[in-house]
Amino acid sequence: MQQKLHIKVGDTVKVISGEANGQEGNVLSIDRNKMRATVEGVNLMKKHQKPSASNPEGGIIETEAGIHVSNLMVVVNGEASRIGRKPNKDGKIVRYSKKSGEEIK
Repeated sequence: MQQKLHIKVGDTVKVISGEANGQEGNVLSIDRNKMRATVEGVNLMKKHQKPSASNPEGGIIETEAGIHVSNLMVVVNGEASRIGRKPNKDGKIVRYSKKSGEEIK
């Protein structure tokens, strides 16, 4: 069974440790098997690409590499916050910020 994560695609997150510490960006994709997320503009790596039909020039391309989800915190109202889950008025489980107490869309 796949584990529930505190982040989702589209969340704004802050890196709390590692080489990219302090950087913020949006989550582009999540690999639940490896527990890693790709964050826009964070943890950039250079990849040497051979010329191909789609890219006739080839060259060195900069792409985002994955970051372990334990090194990411969701940003709510400009502040990084821990995330909890609780049922709302309709009985549906929603994520909320433990710092401010407000629901996350």
